[in-house]
Amino acid sequence: RRRVFRRLREAMEGSSEPFEPAREVAEAALPAEGTPDAPSAQLEATPASGQVDPSARLTGTVAFYSKLKGYGFIDVSEKGKIPDDRLFVQWQSIQSSDRWPFLVKDMEVEFSVKKEKDRTGKEGWRAKAVTVPGGGPVQLQEKLDAEQKSFIGGQSIRYTGKLKFYSPRCGYGYITLDPGQELKDAQGNPVPSEVRVERTEVNSGTEQPQRMQDLAVEFGLWRTERGEAKAYNMTLPGGSALTQAALENRQTVGSQTYRGEVKMWSWKQAFGFIKPEASVPLPPNVQAKLTQQNEAAQSKAATRGREASKEELLYFRKSDVKPDVSLRAGTQVMFQLYVDDRGAGANCIEAI
Repeated sequence: RRRVFRRLREAMEGSSEPFEPAREVAEAALPAEGTPDAPSAQLEATPASGQVDPSARLTGTVAFYSKLKGYGFIDVSEKGKIPDDRLFVQWQSIQSSDRWPFLVKDMEVEFSVKKEKDRTGKEGWRAKAVTVPGGGPVQLQEKLDAEQKSFIGGQSIRYTGKLKFYSPRCGYGYITLDPGQELKDAQGNPVPSEVRVERTEVNSGTEQPQRMQDLAVEFGLWRTERGEAKAYNMTLPGGSALTQAALENRQTVGSQTYRGEVKMWSWKQAFGFIKPEASVPLPPNVQAKLTQQNEAAQSKAATRGREASKEELLYFRKSDVKPDVSLRAGTQVMFQLYVDDRGAGANCIEAI
């Protein structure tokens, strides 16, 4: 509750706190604290008991869902299969093309289940791979937007501008429209040269959006009931989602798999590091990026009067791990490689 009030206060007052990406912080000192807690980390899972088949598809009805908070609960139709016949569901478990996947109360859904630890380390069952009955993706956004929003120029009309900043901590940012776009709404009211973008209008695929600034973007415009113009469905130019991989120019390096050991994994912060096995040399471009990444971490740590790990480790996020793979320090894994603007990392990770 204190965290909620603090974030609300910061959202109202604004925040000038400098941003440090979790990857840079983590590379400078292991372990690191830099990524905000996911909503699921604040909720206990359903106590695990009974026999549940994780591969089975179940059906249920959405009992509650908060689009703002990104989680809710599903009442399971098949009684007795899940303790209390109710499952927690988080937005990342919804299979959807919507920019901010969500469910609505009383909606019929289909899903599988997974075992997951809560913040206390207790295991429980949660919904995963949530779809509409029959397995189709959940697609609610455009229809609801058409019914509820008053668009400037039309729902499909796109404008261009520069994102001055977006703060994931505060949940909003501001966009400066490109010159030559002097716009008016249906009532003839001019659109200001700078508009606000809310979290729900940041199209970041199935990821939490990161802090961004001085970035070329594309978006629609809508006007609130109070007459304020705001950005709608903000993407990269051309319509690509604002994923971390896209922003960091991630490039997969071949299809070869490598072996290594997890040196650090934070399920709460959703990132970790892998030490590749020395018997198989990495491609020259990956090794060069890895060395560069390590040197940058050493330099960053030195400016803080700290000492960083000298091991050359591959960075990875939760999204780089294959579904239903459980990791901890010391886990032997197979993986593929990628490089990006910040260095080198591992993806397609599976435990051996």
